Amino acid sequence: MSANMIGFSFVLIGVFLIIAKVVRLHTKWLRDLFLPSSIIAGFIALIVGPEVLGRVTSQFFNETSFFYHGLIPEFVLEVWGTLPSLFINVVFAALFLGKAVPNLKKIWLIAGPQVVMGQTVSWGQYVVGLLLTLLILTPFFGMSSLAGALIEISFVGGHGTAAGLSSTFQELGFAEGADLALGLATIGILSGVVIGIILINWGYRSGRAKYVGGKAKLSEKERAQIGESYGYEIEKETKEVTSIEPLAFHLSLIAIAIALGYLLQQLLIGLEAVTWGAWTDVYLFPYVPLFPLAMIGGMVVQLVFDRLNIETYIDQNLISRISGFALDVLLVSALATLSLAVIGDNIVPFLLLSIIAIAWNVFAFLVLAPRMIPEYWFERGVGDLGQAMGMTATGLLLMKIADPDHETPALEGFGYKQILFEPFVGGGLVTAASLPLIYQFGPVMFLVISLIITVFFLLFGLFYFGRYKK
Repeated sequence: MSANMIGFSFVLIGVFLIIAKVVRLHTKWLRDLFLPSSIIAGFIALIVGPEVLGRVTSQFFNETSFFYHGLIPEFVLEVWGTLPSLFINVVFAALFLGKAVPNLKKIWLIAGPQVVMGQTVSWGQYVVGLLLTLLILTPFFGMSSLAGALIEISFVGGHGTAAGLSSTFQELGFAEGADLALGLATIGILSGVVIGIILINWGYRSGRAKYVGGKAKLSEKERAQIGESYGYEIEKETKEVTSIEPLAFHLSLIAIAIALGYLLQQLLIGLEAVTWGAWTDVYLFPYVPLFPLAMIGGMVVQLVFDRLNIETYIDQNLISRISGFALDVLLVSALATLSLAVIGDNIVPFLLLSIIAIAWNVFAFLVLAPRMIPEYWFERGVGDLGQAMGMTATGLLLMKIADPDHETPALEGFGYKQILFEPFVGGGLVTAASLPLIYQFGPVMFLVISLIITVFFLLFGLFYFGRYKK
């Protein structure tokens, strides 16, 4: 693989992103679904690649032809296949850079109910996924027990996490799990937006959602920006580093965060090899991917800057743009290399996983949220619903519709919640470790652990925060 081939592969990603942007601008229903251009670009590339168009062109051209695999050369697909597991490290390393970490007491006072609610929903996704796998998917369809983790990886974790774990799926002998996870993540985003908006309309008519519309309607420009954004950007005064180009400086910070994560990964692998791994011959950390540890590396970098009182040198807006670029590359390459044949071969398990995931998330919002979130349960819970169905941006979108003027503490609580949420589930350490844990200790053991933790958070939310409900 030459450098020119690798460079051309990135050029082609840019071409598809521009095409997708134009398509999105001229297709109202895509804007109404709030699909970002990167996801649209990925599906366009999938259609003109070997999985769709290539199945037609391969009937008319021989294998040496440029058009045998459709409009995308085979070497481009080979490069794209390696990008998700690389760029997911950039996304997670940037997650906490540039963000002031408040004390835990303040986080708990403002976001405690949403933290507990989010943990309940996420661990509950493991419970329903593992039960479905043990009772139906494995005995009747012969699926790997690792399928029990697909719902949490795909729905709370989203496309980025699903793509980032592709190498872990491969190493553990469940390669088709990566394609199923990406497909489920797509179902999650689409159903999250559609079902979320339906529930907001229902809440408005029934009087449960009291702040819909606010003082200003959601403009077409705001709708477009939300659909193309992966999070809110916070303007703050930053100091410019004159001795190094700002972009290079912030890329260096992300590189240091990833390097720290790699050192931590190797330390854990080495420690396990000479302790309980050597005693039991059971190894976990070789299968844990780098990206959650890169996130810890980013937190370390931020804490060092905070301690030295130089945190203003980190521009969160620039970090957000670097992360957004990495996520766009990740999404396009992951979706373009998706295997539709794998989903087709497992269509019934795929549909069952989708249905049970959506049912659990909606149940949690309608039944658990009113009892676990003392005040403004609808506005705060709908954000958690959106995040549990696809990605953080979906949660932000639904809160923007339900409370456009921020008359409730929903947005603030949602932001603080991530500090005690994302390091563990939704793409964090637990999400990354769930596959090797199931592989090493079996699905029943992980189901029992997940059930205990789900019940703990459920009871804590019902009896601790529920008693404060007005």
